[in-house]
Amino acid sequence: MPRQVRIEFEGAIYHVMARGNQRNRIFASPDGGDENLFLQTLGECCERTGFRIWAWVLMGNHYHLLVETPSANLVAGMAWLQNTYTRRFNSHHRQWGRLFGDRYKSVLIESAGTRDGTIDDSYLQTLLDYIHLNPVRAGFVPSESFNGLLDYPWSSLVQAYAVAPEARVPWMAVADGLSIFRCEDRAADRRRFVERLESRMKSEAAERCGLSEIDGQTLRSTLRKGWYWGGESFKETLLQKLDLLKAGTMPVAKDFRSSDQARDHDLRGGERIISEAVERFGLKGGRREDFMDLPRGDLRRVAVAWAVYRHTSLRQSWIADRLGLHSGDNVSAQVRKLSTRPAKELSPEIRAWMKAFP
Repeated sequence: MPRQVRIEFEGAIYHVMARGNQRNRIFASPDGGDENLFLQTLGECCERTGFRIWAWVLMGNHYHLLVETPSANLVAGMAWLQNTYTRRFNSHHRQWGRLFGDRYKSVLIESAGTRDGTIDDSYLQTLLDYIHLNPVRAGFVPSESFNGLLDYPWSSLVQAYAVAPEARVPWMAVADGLSIFRCEDRAADRRRFVERLESRMKSEAAERCGLSEIDGQTLRSTLRKGWYWGGESFKETLLQKLDLLKAGTMPVAKDFRSSDQARDHDLRGGERIISEAVERFGLKGGRREDFMDLPRGDLRRVAVAWAVYRHTSLRQSWIADRLGLHSGDNVSAQVRKLSTRPAKELSPEIRAWMKAFP
């Protein structure tokens, strides 16, 4: 899978998931010793980093965490957590080598957004439910071993949300998790929180239990292939942070350009270049039809394509369709001709445009 840039900032919330190497078990002790070892290690990680955990579930060959990072340190914290647990696991089982497979997956989650002028926690709510209902989708609950959600022991629902504050670890953000469902951290509301999840377990098909769709964005697809779970304004905020990273000394993996994150960033960049061209060249609007109305041979359209081609990784076919240049091959040919054309043959406005996009 293409590598995406880890965007870190204070107060960020992530859904984090990691699997065992070749999908092997990362919790192998029959008595729950590995699960307890992982939770102990997670607790130490939270003490070191300040991580706040909103929800977690351990599933044999993988785990899910909903992590808040008050100090913008997801990468450092996760490196310590996975490396330390791997060493401890290998020591306990007298083995060596990799425990986890590919790099852990992290998806940024919108919290406390707004919808119709009111506070909207729907994205964060869906993730809390998704994690706590994971044993249902996996077929662990209900079963002969685990009749209900509270019978599956390796979940924050059981070890944190269903118990009083004095019975839970300090790094769990239970009160915050309850509050986004308009519940308080008291016995009656905690019971109502669990009952709501059990109702979903009974009413939804097992393989889709806990999955959601918001404004056409599906949770399952996002967590598998996406990089954020939130609305358009949240996406724009993240792309602005990515701008700052790319403007600095951020190392970019070779396959970053093929990621969804890179495509979203390039689409935004391409449209921004087109908007600048509309204003600079006094064009009508910026629709494909507006560019097609330009006279044949008008270099302004080619100059816009040249800038988009140089400063994004958008496909030539996208540039052709967006600017009315017939085909990707035509874009390539026109851009190449413009790049080699003597400056004296270009108008002052075209020269100034190309100077602005070196």
